[in-house]
Amino acid sequence: MKTLYFEDFGPGDHFESPGITITEAAIIDFAMHFDPQPFHMDREAAKESIYGGLIASGIHTTAVTFRSFLLTGILTNNLGSPGFDELRWLRPVYPGDTLRTMAEVIEVRPSSSRPDRGTVRFRCTTLNQRNEPVQTVLCNQLLKRRSDKVKS
Repeated sequence: MKTLYFEDFGPGDHFESPGITITEAAIIDFAMHFDPQPFHMDREAAKESIYGGLIASGIHTTAVTFRSFLLTGILTNNLGSPGFDELRWLRPVYPGDTLRTMAEVIEVRPSSSRPDRGTVRFRCTTLNQRNEPVQTVLCNQLLKRRSDKVKS
């Protein structure tokens, strides 16, 4: 994929990531480090939960979402993120689920104080293998501008 700059994005542009399959081992490992709740770490305890089995942490789902978004290759000129907005977990993610991210550009805004960059706002929807949304979030990304567009 060619390198994309801030100027290459416009409202309505759509991008889709490849899928990432979530394993039971990855769910347990992530939970042990970052979200040690029984329904994320303990198969037997999870069976008794409202989920009926082991599920990924929402934070794990968010991390996978961003990883899959990076796999699209569209953020090669990413300078970082001023943050996410309106994060929602819509359904549990179970071992064996394959997640992919659909991203739509909803706003592009050149920086008023730093002419070498701009913010692209994406609406990201993470889908499982049944095309069911499991998470939505608004992602804000700082991207480099083309040097010929930057005024000195």
